[in-house]
Amino acid sequence: LQGNYDRIVASFDEMNLKENLLRGVYAFGYEKPSAIQQRAIVPCCTTRDVIAQAQSGTGKTATFSIAILQRIDEKKPCVQALVMAPTRELAQQIQKVMCALGDYMKVKVHACIGGTSIRDDQRKLEAGVHVVVGTPGRVNDMINREILTTDAIKMFVLDEADEMLSRATMPADVLDVTECFMRNPIRILVKKEELTLEGIRQFYVNVQKDEYKFETLCDLYNVINVTQSVIFCNTRRKVCIFRTRAGLASNRNFVFLEFREISRSLTSSFLTLLSSS
Repeated sequence: LQGNYDRIVASFDEMNLKENLLRGVYAFGYEKPSAIQQRAIVPCCTTRDVIAQAQSGTGKTATFSIAILQRIDEKKPCVQALVMAPTRELAQQIQKVMCALGDYMKVKVHACIGGTSIRDDQRKLEAGVHVVVGTPGRVNDMINREILTTDAIKMFVLDEADEMLSRATMPADVLDVTECFMRNPIRILVKKEELTLEGIRQFYVNVQKDEYKFETLCDLYNVINVTQSVIFCNTRRKVCIFRTRAGLASNRNFVFLEFREISRSLTSSFLTLLSSS
């Protein structure tokens, strides 16, 4: 499979974004667009159909979120964009990203997902939202109930299209399905061997004894500017030890809540970060 679009826009300033949207992008912490963002944001801001493939963690969510926010008419309190995601968690994540990017805009984004109150969905949709992010079951239900109207929708995003279409990759059969609904789409397809995370440095530290790991980790934190991190341990006991020595709360739910909001570290039992020699 080959892409048919190779234009690269090297900076957000060159994308002709709305002033308040650009403020939100920089406030979100972005300095330079990632590879997929350099290629996909501009075409997604047009009326062209786009198929884009990117590795998780490369800024794909922000790519279509920025494009949606760019095209939304804030003065019209109706659903103008619909994003479909395979899971509730992903839908909620997309909503949070979009709200953060649009923090300086008057845009309302609602997550329409299962497991939540239908009345709440109805109340918020009737009050007026610009973007709906949802899972197929709940979105379909809202449309059938005529609570979610699609008349004003001008942008539709199928996130994780491979999963939504029950495939593990983005091969020809997925693209064949899109041909039924898309008109001469722009294809931004990265070869499998090129699907790597840019800007990630990997290294390991050998320590003589297991008890030296915490001190070594503290040394790393003293010399590296870390805003958020995940610390993996290979046993629950080590998680408890690290948590206690780091002064983290013992309540598991509190730790996860803090991580979602502003926490700096989370310890989890899975892998070993520092290995003994």
